[in-house]
Amino acid sequence: MTLKTSTEDSINPFLKSFQDPQAVAHYIDGPRRYVPGLADLHRMTGLLLAEEAPEDARILVLGAGGGLELKALSDAHPGWHFVGVDPAGPMLDLARDVLGPAMARIELVQGYIDDAPEGPFDGAVCLLTLHFLSPGERRRTAGEIHRRLKPGAPFVAVHCSFPQGAGERSAWLSRYAAFALASGADPEQVSAARSAIEASEMALDPGHDEDLLRDAGFADASLFYAAFTLRGWTAHA
Repeated sequence: MTLKTSTEDSINPFLKSFQDPQAVAHYIDGPRRYVPGLADLHRMTGLLLAEEAPEDARILVLGAGGGLELKALSDAHPGWHFVGVDPAGPMLDLARDVLGPAMARIELVQGYIDDAPEGPFDGAVCLLTLHFLSPGERRRTAGEIHRRLKPGAPFVAVHCSFPQGAGERSAWLSRYAAFALASGADPEQVSAARSAIEASEMALDPGHDEDLLRDAGFADASLFYAAFTLRGWTAHA
């Protein structure tokens, strides 16, 4: 398969880190230290999808590298099949290791949303991924997800999204860092992560994120998860 290139790679240091073998090797412990209630978030994601998705659903997972959400969803829903898409080859290799026998129900695609099958899918998930994209590319990507869904199919999105007003931004980033430190994350890595987010223009106000989702076709986007610098929405095509 010929992969499409993306200008996001050349400007986004976060994406480049997922090509670093050392960073990938230590990835599994990272999300639970930075994402409040990660296991419950995965469980809620499955429950929200299951409200509409059939027992033999085919689910699109964008940003599937590492395999954590695929593992949780495939364990909880043994009749579902999945297509997982991610631009980072090393992260997809890690997903294969994490998923083990569940790979019999999972197709992994290296690339971006444009490399995903056309579907139509019974549901879609995009966790901890859209914040790596500029607002315009985020809206376009959400629109491409919407186009691949059956009418009425559920979509769950969770990413970095928090108030951007004067004083608010710094306060929420401090809380983000405090949670990671309290969860056992390396102080130097926490400081570097906070600095990277602070310097980035990718994090948006939740209201802006909701507007982008609605512009992409998800008219009923509804907040279901809020944890310091993270927000999560459920919606339907």
